[in-house]
Amino acid sequence: MSKSIPVSELTEDAARAELARLTEQLSRANKLYHVEDAPEISDADYDALKRRNAEIEERFPHLKRADSPSEQVGARPGDGFSKVTHGVRMMSLGNAFDDEDVQDFDRSIRKYLGLDSNAPLSFTAEPKIDGLSLSLRYEQGKLVQAATRGDGEVGENVTANALTISDIPQTIENAPDILEVRGEVYMSHDDFEKLNARQADSGDKTFANPRNAAAGSLRQLDSTITRSRPLRFFAYAWGELSEALATSQMGAIERLSAFGFATNPLTRLCESTKQMLAHYRGIEVQRSTLGYDIDGVVYKVNDLSLQARLGFRSTTPRWAIAHKFPAELAWTRLEAIDIQVGRTGALSPVARLHPVTVGGVVVSNATLHNEDYIAGLDAKGGTIRDGKDIRVGDWVQVYRAGDVIPKIADVDLSKRPEGAETYEFPKTCPECQSDAVREEGDAVRRCTGGVICPAQAVEKLKHFVSRKAFDIEGLGAKQIEMFYDDPDLPVRTPVDIFTLQDRDAANLNKLANRKGWGAQSASNLWAAVDEKRQIPFGRLLFALGIRHMGEAASNLIANHYGTWPEFESAVTSAATFEGPEWEDLLGVDGVGEVMARALVSAFAQDAERASIDALVAQLDVQEAKRPDTSGSPVAGKTVVFTGTLEKMTRAEAKARAEALGAKVSGSVSKKTDILVAGPGAGSKAKKAAELGIETLDEDGWLQLIGNT
Repeated sequence: MSKSIPVSELTEDAARAELARLTEQLSRANKLYHVEDAPEISDADYDALKRRNAEIEERFPHLKRADSPSEQVGARPGDGFSKVTHGVRMMSLGNAFDDEDVQDFDRSIRKYLGLDSNAPLSFTAEPKIDGLSLSLRYEQGKLVQAATRGDGEVGENVTANALTISDIPQTIENAPDILEVRGEVYMSHDDFEKLNARQADSGDKTFANPRNAAAGSLRQLDSTITRSRPLRFFAYAWGELSEALATSQMGAIERLSAFGFATNPLTRLCESTKQMLAHYRGIEVQRSTLGYDIDGVVYKVNDLSLQARLGFRSTTPRWAIAHKFPAELAWTRLEAIDIQVGRTGALSPVARLHPVTVGGVVVSNATLHNEDYIAGLDAKGGTIRDGKDIRVGDWVQVYRAGDVIPKIADVDLSKRPEGAETYEFPKTCPECQSDAVREEGDAVRRCTGGVICPAQAVEKLKHFVSRKAFDIEGLGAKQIEMFYDDPDLPVRTPVDIFTLQDRDAANLNKLANRKGWGAQSASNLWAAVDEKRQIPFGRLLFALGIRHMGEAASNLIANHYGTWPEFESAVTSAATFEGPEWEDLLGVDGVGEVMARALVSAFAQDAERASIDALVAQLDVQEAKRPDTSGSPVAGKTVVFTGTLEKMTRAEAKARAEALGAKVSGSVSKKTDILVAGPGAGSKAKKAAELGIETLDEDGWLQLIGNT
């Protein structure tokens, strides 16, 4: 690869052109690898391109493209295979990076389940295989379908190829009528070397690493090629079942082994975090001699009934976590500290580094979190790095957290240049020169410019059209920047996007005559905008870019209120931060007071509310997708829990009620249908009696919902 200009030296125009080039290169590389199985560049070169793209985006966040390679998660199913919708979604795992994260995982589970620190709680611990996830569906003991993970919901049908893998049984005796076995396809180091030797001898291209070789082999359109490749399979989980495999994770793994699947022999049952961490370190020592690639250890709650109680977050299970191996470290010079302004006005410091290779990837910048982190303080005011601050010119130690986000771990004071000055965090916004204030209790300093700050306005618009928000084809970061500064067709607020076509028609259709555009591209944009006038409730709420409102929280709130009008009425009535509507919002599982205040405040501001109302008037906001609550006796009812619950924690009770289609509120009102009262119920029970609301004790509640 040719030597590139350091990111720290790129001008904005050069960065824009570089992002376009990188997007084109990476898109081609993805197509050649994932679809055509004919990669032109090595895995290391691919990673270097992707890291450079991310570094440029970090330095120039306003230049991030709608089709940015950094937004691609997993792999969308290719055109060469039919699509398979997973009956049970293939989830990802949360990550732990140190011992404290693992202990926090244990504590969070105990808190959710209402277990004290001495209560018995066992976990399985198994190596995390670095391969390709595969789901195998058996019906009446016969393999009928194999599908890749894809994006978790839809994968590729690779049944013909899976049938060629010797570790995968084609028939199983005494299996449940429906059995989905999930695991990892991988290639051993020895087989990988032999395959590459054969590839080289025959004049074919070699593979970069075992994982790529396994993925490329499984996704061959010609199954005879897959048959010639030495693929292996470890089973470790399951999807849809017609009957339970066992009562424990370990028991289920043993059952899979009895069915004829290869399961990892290093899987252990651990009775404490001490045992989990000891097994982790034992596997880490063996890592280089295992003969296959792993990148950590996965811990899972062993009791399957507890797994069911713990359930899932939006994308990850509560009952499992991946403990990743430590990131590689490297030392380099800190050349500058830049400040970037985000869509919420947050001033984020970024370290500009002399380029250094960390974990096989060239790193030239790293996050510095906030002003306290630079000063050597943690979120509670305690010291980090032994109190050493960070200054321009320092010799710093860099690591990649989870092998992804570069961070600074330490500073070598012996190499600090003479005269290096303490970094003074700016008190004004570098974009609009408005005051940058830090509220009490907040770790971040924020620009107060609001709508007059171009960085915030543009970043909010980019967020609005991002992939997980409105995702309008042909309208990405580059086009948002163009329209924001356009004198004829300005886009300054989200509703401006949906009035573009009418304004362009009134402006003699000038867009079609501009450089880089044409009648067809303009027509395509109008069609893409119109297509997104129908939008799911949760996506709309997330797209608004309200502080603290992430994708998962937006969907939680959408599911709670169901329709936009009901939500809008409730959040308007909660403007005083008191009363039943405010208590109802706070009662949504996963919504805290900070998030709730940010949401209510956004709708209470005249200018922002007018902008939201104008936008919604252009849209058809779809009712939130509710869970299947057929047969649920509490679907659509508002439930309040009060007092002490003895058979489940409050968090578990709320989660289960909402899974059954109930709305869980934190206060009693005329809208309340059922009060579940434990010992010490107090004023809520009294108010429920006054209002004639049905009141149940915990046993009555459990009897009501039964096994639904």
